[in-house]
Amino acid sequence: QVQLVESGGGLVQAGGSLSLSCVSSGRTFTRDVMGWFRQGPGKEREFVAATRWNSDFNYYGESMNGRFTVSRANAGNAINLEMKSLKPEDTAVYFCVSKAGFGITREAGDYDYWGQGTQVTVSS
Repeated sequence: QVQLVESGGGLVQAGGSLSLSCVSSGRTFTRDVMGWFRQGPGKEREFVAATRWNSDFNYYGESMNGRFTVSRANAGNAINLEMKSLKPEDTAVYFCVSKAGFGITREAGDYDYWGQGTQVTVSS
């Protein structure tokens, strides 16, 4: 079983920056995809970003508009999300996700493991 633990959420003013991290433990896969989803108040779950185990390809949701950067860390068993120029509409619970295999996808149902989520609040 894979466990994902997020950290780094908090309160930030609009225009500010925030970094999230997620560490994977338990059964890990030689090749996997890790990423982030978010769910704002009263909104549907939204794909944020994902990256493969070797960081050869990063995939972002349209709403990120180049403001977010995803990267693998800690020999591949962790993932970071750097968020800049934050907006109030970025307010959400951010979930770390992972899936085995090579295919990178924006579909929530394709990810096997989910963290508990970390709250990001952007004040106007």
